[in-house]
This record gives sequence, structure tokens and C-alpha cells, in this order.
Amino acid sequence: MHAQQNQKYSVMERKASGKYVRELFGSIAIYILLLMASLKYGPSMDPSALKTAALACPVIGFFLMIWAVARQVGRMDEYQRVVMLETVTLAAAVTVGVTFTYGFLEAAGYPRLSMFTVWGIMGASWLVIGLFRHWRMGR
Repeated sequence: MHAQQNQKYSVMERKASGKYVRELFGSIAIYILLLMASLKYGPSMDPSALKTAALACPVIGFFLMIWAVARQVGRMDEYQRVVMLETVTLAAAVTVGVTFTYGFLEAAGYPRLSMFTVWGIMGASWLVIGLFRHWRMGR
């Protein structure tokens, strides 16, 4: 019984977390496979609708990631949703600050960055802020 009192997460939360990890990493695996195929075969294809489809097909994996996140949010209770909303909001604010600042640096001669960079900043911010908040809540 003492071990049960020390558990931070309920059985239901652990099951939901396991489903989320499987769904998210499954969608990431699909994204990576489609991306590798797209990069290998797409550029050498003749310009056509098929080439466009081949180059854009990794988006399928991305939409599966969105689906996994949406399902996980649906499994969360209200408190967890508020924490997630705050974390995403902070990550968006960091992303806006970094990209806005870099926009001025581009005007000063810094190289233009791909829009893919924005997602990288957002994802990294979300991860760092989420880990920090998790660490703070565990104290």
C-alpha cells in the first residue's frame, strides 16, 4: 500500500501515456520513412503531379502526428489540458520572439532561413519548456 501512495500517476494516466507514445512514435516512423522515400525518389522525377505528390507525401506522417496529439489532449483531464495549453503558448511566444528577432538580422545581412526552421524552434521550445515544467512540478 505504501508503494501505491508514492505513485505519481494513476493506472489510467500511464495507459494513456503508453498509447500516446505508441501513436506519436508510430507516426514519426511513418513520417521518416515517407521523407526518406520522398528525398530519394522525388527530386529525380520529371516535373508532374506525381513528383509533387511524391515530394509532399511526408505530410501524411505529419498529419498522423497531429492526430496523435489531438487524441492525447482528448484523454487529458482539465488540469492537464491547462498545463499543455500554457506550455504550447509559451513555446509559441518563444518562437515568435526568436523568428521576429531573426527577421531583423536578415535585414542586416544574415542568411535567410527556411520555414522549416520555425517548426524546429517551436518544437525545441515546446520540449524544453515542457521538460522544465515537468521538473518544477516534480519538486
